[in-house]
Amino acid sequence: MQLRYMGFDQAKNIREYKFDGVAADETTKHFVVSADLALFFRYHVGLQEGPVLCLKKLSADLEALQQVPHELTSLDLAAYVSAQAAAEAERKTKRKRRTHQ
Repeated sequence: MQLRYMGFDQAKNIREYKFDGVAADETTKHFVVSADLALFFRYHVGLQEGPVLCLKKLSADLEALQQVPHELTSLDLAAYVSAQAAAEAERKTKRKRRTHQ
């Protein structure tokens, strides 16, 4: 299934990211991944990261055959921040190795 980001709706502090999933037979399903914006602020994650994070979450949910609701959780954002920190540490290590050679 190919997923396409279609935008978002927002009510108070909850943003609902909308996706269309197009199957091989050309049928389309609609999906929504909700996210509490307070989590973005708590973990210092930019709102512009929301669509990508929700796409990853939705893809993982569909792969695991999890049905609705699809929701970006505190664990998802914590994992994202941790992965970003690890990637940054790896980049710094590689830069240090290059400058010391």
